[in-house]
Amino acid sequence: MTVSDVTVRYGPVVGVEDVNLTVAPGTVTALLGPSGCGKSTLLRAIAGLEPLAAGRILWNDEDLRAVPVHRRNFGMVFQDGQLFSTMTVGRNIAYGLAGMPRAAQRDRVTEMLELVGLPGYADRRTNELSGGQAQRVALARSLAPRPRMLLLDEPLSALDTSLRRRLARDLAQILEETHTTAVYVTHDHQEAYTVAAQVAVMDAGRLLQVGRAEELRARPADRQVAEFLGYSAFIDAALAAELGWSGELPAGHVLGIGPASLHLDPDGGVELPVIEQSLTVNDVAITVALPDGQRARVSAPSTVPGATVRVHLLDGAITPAR
Repeated sequence: MTVSDVTVRYGPVVGVEDVNLTVAPGTVTALLGPSGCGKSTLLRAIAGLEPLAAGRILWNDEDLRAVPVHRRNFGMVFQDGQLFSTMTVGRNIAYGLAGMPRAAQRDRVTEMLELVGLPGYADRRTNELSGGQAQRVALARSLAPRPRMLLLDEPLSALDTSLRRRLARDLAQILEETHTTAVYVTHDHQEAYTVAAQVAVMDAGRLLQVGRAEELRARPADRQVAEFLGYSAFIDAALAAELGWSGELPAGHVLGIGPASLHLDPDGGVELPVIEQSLTVNDVAITVALPDGQRARVSAPSTVPGATVRVHLLDGAITPAR
């Protein structure tokens, strides 16, 4: 699927501007960005739910502008699942299988429920499902007709953090097993890294950078991308070397410091003052003051005593200084 020079407008307001993106068959691309950046608008344009002010969307060189939504054979999963409350789980999944023999429909429903980890749920009512179970059923319903592509709009954002992380891993496995071509909208970069092989970072209706997760983390296109990905301090080569970094920083670039960049090193490293300590889900976040006055975070298994810690800089993101 190819998005070519696509622009979407709402009157004088630009929702998406001049976006170019290619999604390879059988792969997942995440549209990652803050709320209101245009990622859901782009997804809806791909689905045919938003008219294009300019550009084209192609599937195997076929221009989809004249193809209505129901003829595109794209599945969709939304934040709330949008299950039919008057139907059982099985009937929800079979909704898109009209025209199939009843026995084949039952077999496909059984197959889909096993795929999403809900065997035996066909006769359950949708109001008996938890939030995570409902999203699994919504995924099964979308995959049942074997769509050419799956479009997922913040499908896990209504769930709590631990469940969201677990379902993201399960979803990635399901999409890989079924060789599904998919576009996945999220504001959570960890979720994007888990689910997608390719990540497209958006803001203000524009595509800022496209690449694999490791490429984005190591080489953000600019400070804006780096900050969105969690890099909070940006240091020059001299300070990076002072903190123990052994890499090379090209001229005109700085090193972004993220949550995983600094490591506690009680027997060496550089002594830095502790500004604050706060508990997170899995560890303790220690905020330290760098020698140039910027603040950075260090993860620790527990709170540390005293007003200073010794740290070593192991990693960072090389990004243009401006």
